[in-house]
Amino acid sequence: MTRPMVVRDASLPAAVTIYEVGPRDGLQNESAIVPLDVKLEFVARLVVAGLPVVEATSFVHPRWVPQLADAAELVARLPLDGPVPLPVLVPNERGLDRALEAGVRHIAIFASATETFAQKNLNSSLDGQLEMFEPVVERARAAGLDVRAYVSMCFGDPWEGAVPVDQVVATGRRLLDLGVSQLSIGDTIGVGTAAHVQRLVGAFAEAGTGVDRLAMHFHDTYGQALANAHAALQVGVTTFDASAGGLGGCPYAESATGNLATEDLVWMLDGLGIAHGVDLDALVRTSVWMAGVLGKEPASAVVRALA
Repeated sequence: MTRPMVVRDASLPAAVTIYEVGPRDGLQNESAIVPLDVKLEFVARLVVAGLPVVEATSFVHPRWVPQLADAAELVARLPLDGPVPLPVLVPNERGLDRALEAGVRHIAIFASATETFAQKNLNSSLDGQLEMFEPVVERARAAGLDVRAYVSMCFGDPWEGAVPVDQVVATGRRLLDLGVSQLSIGDTIGVGTAAHVQRLVGAFAEAGTGVDRLAMHFHDTYGQALANAHAALQVGVTTFDASAGGLGGCPYAESATGNLATEDLVWMLDGLGIAHGVDLDALVRTSVWMAGVLGKEPASAVVRALA
């Protein structure tokens, strides 16, 4: 396959971690219900392609996310003790109970940086969500689980508009104080821009949170995801969420085009000479296969170009 010319910039990180969210964040936004065996093959293909972390599913109530109603069955057939972490999203203590029963070793919680989205997504207030998550994190940590926290609406909210940087940092710091290991900073509706990304990372640093505790979760609604990822690299961020083929979408913004595509991120990293461990050929084949299952063209520009 064609590859970009490598031009190494010594000011950028030498290596990054790609946190693959396609099986969870990607498939939960698809209208089609993907069969369990296909989901298992999807996870397995992503692991074989070299993704160092693959978020497998969510223990959200099936009424809210019917696409992932088979989460318990899926997890029961996954190699949870393998070398590649396979986290699951848990919304509350009941979700944690299910994760513990299933033998999961890595979980994620999903918080909001804004009051309105906390109400709409979690039926809670901005402060109330943190009270809800406190026992989840405490119990998970006591059981030896790693806990990651997604923070949504960090760059803009469709109901509240621009989100103050200080508000995002305050929410993130409170989650870290609960005991989460990493914050995934989400541009849920894709309105972030490069300088905004760097300002937010800088504000976390000023508050005492280093880039080693941060991950970036970009959506490409306005075509800014790769530019924002590059801006984050420039300020030292080394963990990026991405979705194979660009699977997924944002239901809160018209014409949203979904998550940053893993292949597009890998292509950029290859050109920058930044190590990531992913086999692009295998990943492209996986995304082409999944696009066929879903009956749609991949959102990833790199997949379309190479396939």
